[in-house]
Amino acid sequence: MSTVPYNMTFLSRTELVAALKHRINPVELTKVESAYELAENVHAPLDRKDGSPWFYHITRVCGIVLNELDIYDTDSLCAALLHDVLEDSDTVSKNVLEYNFGSYVAYIVETLTKDLSRQRELPDVVDREHVEQLRHASQDCVLIRLAARLDNFRCLEFNLKRNPIKYVNDTIERYTPLARNSNDANLRYLADQLQKEGSKFFS
Repeated sequence: MSTVPYNMTFLSRTELVAALKHRINPVELTKVESAYELAENVHAPLDRKDGSPWFYHITRVCGIVLNELDIYDTDSLCAALLHDVLEDSDTVSKNVLEYNFGSYVAYIVETLTKDLSRQRELPDVVDREHVEQLRHASQDCVLIRLAARLDNFRCLEFNLKRNPIKYVNDTIERYTPLARNSNDANLRYLADQLQKEGSKFFS
């Protein structure tokens, strides 16, 4: 029996609801389900460079937050599911997010959003600016960014990035220091996992 490659795995809505229904109240659960649905609608037409549906990545980031970090905070889960929607949608705006999911979720998603056209021209500059922005952002912003990077690390073997070595080096050099000296055990866990996954490319 063949095993599904990691990059083709995803957290289904059924699995998400099952994990949360006894942990959060029905109103909060509906909010998370709405975030899942919006993310699915936005990302459904998109594939990643490794050929996997973009939405699978989104659900796995939520899965890291939920299953590896044991975080059941509604805003964190919604932001994990929505962290790429402003980059990938022409119709979803910060105001839309704020109206539907609250100001804090909208703040996290906006903080995690890069100017993709500018990034294509000046990738290193934009990336360093993003790290500096995260340095002054809430820990939840850093947590979701590191969770997204961790999922990407786990997909590098499937040719997700044109230059995986640079991606690993940039992440370890720029992003993990945001977590290394933190008092937050979840941030330190993500930094450790990034170091562990990244070391596979230097062994």
